[in-house]
Amino acid sequence: MWWMYALLSAVFAALTAVFAKMGIKGVDSDLATAIRTVVILVLAWSIILVKGSLGTVTDLSKTNWTFLLLSGVATGLSWIFYFKALQLGKVSQVAPVDKASVAIAILLSVVFLGEALTLKTAIGAGLIIAGTLVLIA
Repeated sequence: MWWMYALLSAVFAALTAVFAKMGIKGVDSDLATAIRTVVILVLAWSIILVKGSLGTVTDLSKTNWTFLLLSGVATGLSWIFYFKALQLGKVSQVAPVDKASVAIAILLSVVFLGEALTLKTAIGAGLIIAGTLVLIA
């Protein structure tokens, strides 16, 4: 079941790149990021309210808060740089570099989370990096 959500994420990430490129023509990339963020904010909180999950916010630990806030900062910076890159470059080049985050995430998961780096995972990450280099050359 997780792979269906991951596939949907990939489809919507691809649409994000195309829609963003179309929407940032003649617009400051930071303003575009801010508008996108407001839309996401409204969407995410609407889902929480509809699901009735708002009451569980009090169950979050200090560690949860710390890492969710850090994740938010990382996401915000990622979006700011992504929109600037889209404004300056081609989607066909920016998107693959952005998706190199998969290989970086694998490395960081080994270093910080203690996940095992199997041969299959290392080869896959290497192929992602190789594919990225081919697409941007």
